[in-house]
Amino acid sequence: MPASPPPAGSPWGRRIAIVATCLVSLLICCGLAWWQWDRFTSANGTFQNLGYVLQWPLFGLFPAFMFWRIRRLREKAEAEPAPEPVPVAEVPAPRSRPDVQAPVDDEDEELAAYNRYLRELNARDQQAAE
Repeated sequence: MPASPPPAGSPWGRRIAIVATCLVSLLICCGLAWWQWDRFTSANGTFQNLGYVLQWPLFGLFPAFMFWRIRRLREKAEAEPAPEPVPVAEVPAPRSRPDVQAPVDDEDEELAAYNRYLRELNARDQQAAE
């Protein structure tokens, strides 16, 4: 009896999908590097095409590098013991502030008139809303 494929949720199914993605990405990016090499060696090729020839394989290797890096970080996190919770110090209640009034004897006349005008407008808006 043939072996059935692993279920999608299994670690092997996930690994196969990741490896397949890495290989497809590498193949596509190597194909694009080959295409850029052909452009570079043509009559109107530039050094920019040569730069892409060198960059495309790196782009193709990037998913494999990320898979390797994530795997190493996960293994490192699992190997470290869980940190013990640090007791949180109790925060004292805020102290009440005395109500301090700003001195109003140095008030500018124009500013006072403008503030009165704003109070009147606010009162009218409050009456209209009711």
